[in-house]
Amino acid sequence: MRTLFSFSLALTLGLSTFAQIQSPEAFFGYALGSRFNDHHDVVAYFQQLESNANGGLILDEYGRSNENRPLVVAYISTPENLKRIEEIKKAHSSLDKNEGIAIVWMSYNVHGNESSGTEAAMKTAYELIAQHQDWLKNTLVIMDPCINPDGRDRYVHWYNQVANSTPNPDPSAAEHDEPWPSGRPNHYMFDLNRDWAWLTQVESQQRIHLYNQWLPHVHVDFHEQGINDPYYFAPAAEPYHEVITDWQREFQNGLGRNHANYFDKQGWFYFTREIFDLLYPSYGDTYPTFNGAVGMTYEQAGNGRAGLAIQTNDGDTLTILLRKRISNTNPIVLEGITKTLSH
Repeated sequence: MRTLFSFSLALTLGLSTFAQIQSPEAFFGYALGSRFNDHHDVVAYFQQLESNANGGLILDEYGRSNENRPLVVAYISTPENLKRIEEIKKAHSSLDKNEGIAIVWMSYNVHGNESSGTEAAMKTAYELIAQHQDWLKNTLVIMDPCINPDGRDRYVHWYNQVANSTPNPDPSAAEHDEPWPSGRPNHYMFDLNRDWAWLTQVESQQRIHLYNQWLPHVHVDFHEQGINDPYYFAPAAEPYHEVITDWQREFQNGLGRNHANYFDKQGWFYFTREIFDLLYPSYGDTYPTFNGAVGMTYEQAGNGRAGLAIQTNDGDTLTILLRKRISNTNPIVLEGITKTLSH
């Protein structure tokens, strides 16, 4: 009887702790995608996850931006894996040990006005903890929800000042005419997606210091492109740089086929191989690839022109609301990666 009582109590306490995890909608009090969140609110949401995830998420501040905003990563896995995170890191850096843990680094909003990225990061983190623990048994996710917080807040603050209370999808509306210098670059107007190798900016310097401690198996770089473009994922355009191995090529091909299966089932448009290259060494896909990872760019329609809703050339309305720009594609991407790694 005492054993049964102890088990029931432990189960009740575990469920009680898990139940305290709030979705982004519950935390903010509005539908994710109905407005843009300031960076400090995003950090607060991840702090809430860390407090209530029962050991399933560790938040780490790895630096500060030029405008003194915190740069953070979230380590997401099973509580059992995160209890021995230093052991996993040490084993990963050793050629003599293999913990059997796939390390997947996910980066968002290196371009600050590609605004759905950070919103999608919050949704993805919540879903991983609340719904997809089975994916995390052999996977450690390192998530950077906003590489460029200064640029993102520049865009968000401008948009909130000029936008209508109800988003206006007319492309000629003021909320779709972002002025110079835009939210794309950082404080010093530098494109951080050109700085992975050169490290001229403090955000890059601090991030690479942490990245090189891990050198993950996979690095995923989430972007937005023109409002009339369909979703893009790997494999990248030819020619590949000569240092990229046959195995890295085949992993990109296999992962692309896996993603295509998901997209085909949903009837979603996509393209591969056309315009995004693996030649320049300082992108968020090439620097990781040249350092042993499988680095990949993901692009969906949006960017600084899209706002919360905009009419496309074919008459459709592209929105940031769930199932549009903040969609289920992030979990699909991660599931595809974990399945490909397992094979």
